Amino acid sequence: MFPHIQEAPEDPILGTALAFKRDTNPKKVNLGVGAYRDNAGAPKVFDVIRKVEQQHATDAKAVKEYAPIDGDARLAALTQKLAFGSGSAAVKEGRVASSQVLSGTGGLRVAGEFIKEHLPAAAHTIYVSDPTWGNHPAIFQKSGLTVKKYPYWNGATKSLDFAAMMSTLEGAADGASVLLHAVAHNPTGMDPTKEQWGAILALAQKKKFVVLLDNAYQGFASGDLDEDAYSMRLFEAAGMEFILCQSFAKNMGLYGERVGMIHVVSATADDAKRVLSQLKLVIRPMYSSPPIHGAELVIRTLAEEGNAKEWAAELKTTAERILKMRKMLRDGLVAKGTPGTWDHITQQIGMFSFTGLTPDQCTTLIKEYSIYLLKSGRISLAGLNDGNIQYVIDAMDAAVRKGPASKL
Repeated sequence: MFPHIQEAPEDPILGTALAFKRDTNPKKVNLGVGAYRDNAGAPKVFDVIRKVEQQHATDAKAVKEYAPIDGDARLAALTQKLAFGSGSAAVKEGRVASSQVLSGTGGLRVAGEFIKEHLPAAAHTIYVSDPTWGNHPAIFQKSGLTVKKYPYWNGATKSLDFAAMMSTLEGAADGASVLLHAVAHNPTGMDPTKEQWGAILALAQKKKFVVLLDNAYQGFASGDLDEDAYSMRLFEAAGMEFILCQSFAKNMGLYGERVGMIHVVSATADDAKRVLSQLKLVIRPMYSSPPIHGAELVIRTLAEEGNAKEWAAELKTTAERILKMRKMLRDGLVAKGTPGTWDHITQQIGMFSFTGLTPDQCTTLIKEYSIYLLKSGRISLAGLNDGNIQYVIDAMDAAVRKGPASKL
């Protein structure tokens, strides 16, 4: 029955993690997988998450019944406020259709299938940034959408190629779908300025785009939950109808709990009601209902003011460690006189840096120094710490000098 099945290629991100585990070099460093590590290189569980998990474990009223298809209503209300702010008109007027989903990936897949099933043909083509998170194209292709790219990264200037991005989107069909990273673009770490976000909004309104915002890093980029919500709140305040996918993998450290939300901001409360009914019909045959444990942890964290403040403080500390590592890496390369320019490392934000290293230079780091990263040159700053930063600086310097020349 199965002899004709071919073995699938290894996922480049997960494959990097497996190769790291097999490596016996005591100096090995994993800069591939986007999961936070503390300064000792250990996975982090937020203190507030441990606390609310213990509270939940001893709660005699807690049960393990199925959740509704769209999840707990308390989760919807709390996560709407987090994303759109306490003053959101769309939230106050009941114009946001919200459903719990299987983290960011699940939300994007639900959004893709909803677009394919219910929106006009023009929306069945979705534009994603070049580059983007490696799973984005596959998610939308499996949803039945046609994926096209818009330019994003300018390798020569190590910055956002905003003019090329806007030119390509200007040429897209009216009503097309456009995926935007809400904050901390993955993999480049380069976000539009606030002025540029305004221009993106104006173009989206003019072209009647179906905008899909992917929000995986709120609070993780700057350390400020409100600052990192800028793009989402800009679109909401403008009266724009759009879709937002929200993940709690990074900013609450709930990677394996697979907890996220999809929010569809609609023109009227009646529209939102009908949209939610159809979102549930997408979800029901896909996975029936969402997991409850991670949702309960998010609810307990956001619902109690003390817990919410504790989480925000921990998140700020986490973001500040990433910013420290950025500066140390940049300063170290500059101090060594490593060929190229390195200011882009500190100009970027979020978990990742798009270093500009060539595939050959990345291979040198992997094979000769046991420093694991993607061949695109993307590194996770979370893998750096006080104990390995100089080793990585020295290795990067050697790899760049060995050549061939980097894209810097």
